[in-house]
Amino acid sequence: MSRISVFLIVALLGIIVTSKAYAGGMIKVDGSSTVYPITEAVAEEFQRVDKGKTRVTVGISGTGGGFKKFCNDETDISDASRPIKPTEVDLCKKNGIEYIELPMAYDGLAVVVNPKNNWVDSMTVEELKKMWAPEAQGKIMRWKQIRPNWPDKEIRLFGAGVDSGTYDYFTEAVVGKEHASRGDFTSSEDDNVLVQGIATDTYALGFFGVAYYEENRDKLKLVAIDDQKDANGKGPALPTYDNVLNGTYQPLSRPLFIYVNKKSAGRPEVQQFIVFYMKNGKTLSGEVGYVALPDQAYELVLRRFENRVTGSVFGGQGSQVGVKIEELLEKE
Repeated sequence: MSRISVFLIVALLGIIVTSKAYAGGMIKVDGSSTVYPITEAVAEEFQRVDKGKTRVTVGISGTGGGFKKFCNDETDISDASRPIKPTEVDLCKKNGIEYIELPMAYDGLAVVVNPKNNWVDSMTVEELKKMWAPEAQGKIMRWKQIRPNWPDKEIRLFGAGVDSGTYDYFTEAVVGKEHASRGDFTSSEDDNVLVQGIATDTYALGFFGVAYYEENRDKLKLVAIDDQKDANGKGPALPTYDNVLNGTYQPLSRPLFIYVNKKSAGRPEVQQFIVFYMKNGKTLSGEVGYVALPDQAYELVLRRFENRVTGSVFGGQGSQVGVKIEELLEKE
């Protein structure tokens, strides 16, 4: 038997095995690195219960990169750490993609420094803005420039990649304008790269979803954030479960989402996966370090999917600071 014949037989057997193993089909997910731990946990548990009939692939392209694939009909589900933007709404519309927006959890953006940093325990939002605003580039370079009693040492900044919803939300919440910041910082769509950079640099500061801090709390130091615009005057707060859920950790608390292609939602395996996500997302989001929505919110989200309600409760306008998902869903 020739090598080509052997190759063809092996390839054919591979197709048969794959078809048998994934008889329920394949579900393609991509997008936010922040939402990834939740979706990956749900996908693993779903495939275990599903006994291998359906394969769920979960990629990390960042929220913006994920929406590009989603609106080009390359994926069934898009993980997003902010609501869909007008340009993405237009791309989906151009390609005939209708989408169902499903909030899944809350997140607190963690501001972190190296454990050897013994001068920063808390910062105000204004101090973060002074450090991260576009006009800070080339001017605000040393810790002493933020507070006079801090060291005369270079600040080295780490943050989410510019295709990331985390970057969009952070800039909106801190700088006051989405997608506006200084450019001279180390950026990555992979939060683990940011963790490694901050963990090995005494003079570093960075931000990412709180789950990545929880995973690496022995390597990082969490910074409390003081929103001095808060009329309650509660002072510096950490992104704890209660602080995120009750709105104390502002303006760095935000909802997380998955977006489902309405056409894909008609497939049985996608329906089963989404219902499984709704019923198990609360537990699994907590296990990976995020804050579950209130029970009432999950009921409203499940109803939204069952009724195939398309569009965004945010009006397709991207990041919005200080919102409560259950209040928006109740208005529908």
